[in-house]
Amino acid sequence: MTKTEEYLAYLASVRGLSEHSIIAYRADLAHFAGHCERLDVLPENASKREVRDFLGDRSFEGDAAVSVNRALSSLRGFYRYLTRFQYRKDNPAEGQRNLKTPRNLPGFLWEEEMAAFARLPEQEHILWPERDKAIVMAMYSAGLRVSELVSLQFSSFNGMIDTGKMDNMESARIIGKGNKERIVFFSEEARKAVAEYLPLRAMRIKGGDHPFLFVNKKGAPVTAAGVRWIIGKYSERFPVLKKVRPHSLRHSFATHLMNGGADVRVVQELLGHASITTTQRYTHVNIERLKAVYHEARGR
Repeated sequence: MTKTEEYLAYLASVRGLSEHSIIAYRADLAHFAGHCERLDVLPENASKREVRDFLGDRSFEGDAAVSVNRALSSLRGFYRYLTRFQYRKDNPAEGQRNLKTPRNLPGFLWEEEMAAFARLPEQEHILWPERDKAIVMAMYSAGLRVSELVSLQFSSFNGMIDTGKMDNMESARIIGKGNKERIVFFSEEARKAVAEYLPLRAMRIKGGDHPFLFVNKKGAPVTAAGVRWIIGKYSERFPVLKKVRPHSLRHSFATHLMNGGADVRVVQELLGHASITTTQRYTHVNIERLKAVYHEARGR
């Protein structure tokens, strides 16, 4: 096993990173390994110059700053692992500076837009309206990542009785990124949407039930790709000129909380962010909203 594969195995088994994150790390490290191979150097033996030249080549080839920075982050982590376990004494990625990136606000919907999007499944009568509304409302009202939504099981909820009925669906225990555990809460509208979906779910299950809440039309657990496809179908029919993705619902949840005066640390906890810096992006969204209201009041 190469040092790169050993590191990836460490990220998966010890650090508990998601499959999506492992794929991203693998791609970055494979790209760097190719660079090292052309120089006849093993990645674990690379110098600061080779790391710098690799990042420079990626930038020169037209890679976006965010992609170059992600590659640098991957290399920093790889060499931190090597130094921690004494495979080498220094980290050649330390001291390399990130490229400046434009500060983009997360995509989100305003409250009235979110309400309109949540009505689409009932209005459009495509796919599976009851399930789709339950998915939209569950993701939005609890601020879930798509991976967290598809991982929801009946045992995740407080007060679960059986797979056909829930006594209390107000909260659930979620395992998020890096195996970070948190409690999330569901609105009354989300609970009602799930309650209307459950009898139809029971009709789809064949050959024995399973613990996952959301299923496809064949009764199998819905996948993250499936949820992205479902949200994409409704986004195509959304009259508002915004591209809606699953993460847009999570961003909307956070934005609405911040606009309602919620403390940033409370929002951080509800979203499961490891760093408050990530959550603070939504304070900028709040400022943009205030600017819009101000200019509207001034007649501009």
